[in-house]
Amino acid sequence: MHVIWQWIHPVRVLTALYVFLAILAFTIHFLLLSTERYNWLAGPAPKKTSEIHSPMQPIGDTQIYKIG
Repeated sequence: MHVIWQWIHPVRVLTALYVFLAILAFTIHFLLLSTERYNWLAGPAPKKTSEIHSPMQPIGDTQIYKIG
């Protein structure tokens, strides 16, 4: 093993490894920030009005159901 480290300089290998890992981390974080679901800076997306459900409430003898 010591022969391999004589051919390859350890400081250069570790520097290249750290640079590669930093670029990988930035790439993953920017990809996540570009999605709507995982963008933690913009916060949750507002819900559409069609996704909001109101509970059914009886009025008198009849029940009125809200559709939509």
